Amino acid sequence: MSRPLCLLTIAGSDSGGGAGVQADLKTFAAHAVYGLSVVTSITAQNTLGVTDRLDLPATLVDRQLAAVLEDLPVDAIKIGMLGGGAIARVVARRLAGPLAAVPVVLDPVLLAGSGDPLLDEEAFEVLTGELFGLATVATPNLPEARALAGEDGEPAVLGRALARPGSAVLVKGGHGTDEMVEDVLVVGEDVHRFRHRRLRSGKVHGTGCTLAAALAVRLARGDELTAAVAGAIGYVRQAIEGSLRLGRGQWVMTHPPEAATGETSGIRIATDPRLG
Repeated sequence: MSRPLCLLTIAGSDSGGGAGVQADLKTFAAHAVYGLSVVTSITAQNTLGVTDRLDLPATLVDRQLAAVLEDLPVDAIKIGMLGGGAIARVVARRLAGPLAAVPVVLDPVLLAGSGDPLLDEEAFEVLTGELFGLATVATPNLPEARALAGEDGEPAVLGRALARPGSAVLVKGGHGTDEMVEDVLVVGEDVHRFRHRRLRSGKVHGTGCTLAAALAVRLARGDELTAAVAGAIGYVRQAIEGSLRLGRGQWVMTHPPEAATGETSGIRIATDPRLG
């Protein structure tokens, strides 16, 4: 029997189970791939917000990475919360070395869904100066894209400002309030727009982590990037449709295996003309 695909998440732990490593591993399991994990930070959080956090020593994060790489295959990587600059530098060094040929989805987590800060200034600099150039695709939401680019602009402009040679940027539009959500993928000079109807008016916890993890699975399978993005959005939509109000704050998603099909019938995709 052939081995399953092995997906690695490098992210923080969410004690509430809705985001971070926990959401990534649930997403991997729903897609029937084998999940590997490197924990960067431990957070005390629930559906109401983050009450405390402890970034792990960068040496321990590096040892986790070394332990995985010396024994297990890695077919794609999803990077989430990094916390501190020393951790971010360890991850950047690994991506530029033994993991250079592996598809990487970088979800630049600056804030928790509740608004709590999750990244320090040094890590912010490593993100923009190194990690964006090492990722296959980065997936900031609109507020994160504006903070990372240092400007207020429309998603395609922000995506171009953040993209590096050979790397794409998906600016997620879920933080808006319009009836329709538009996610914008910038690949070189091409701009692909994914429009779909908003499913809930209330906040759902862990959507960004889940989308990035589902996208990493599709890249590991060899899907073309635009199709992989559409399928990942479809997966998140189905997970949101099954979301629950377990606590007193944000809704939490279920991760049913049937959602792994990534149904895209409700997603309209348009491509802007290539710029000269």
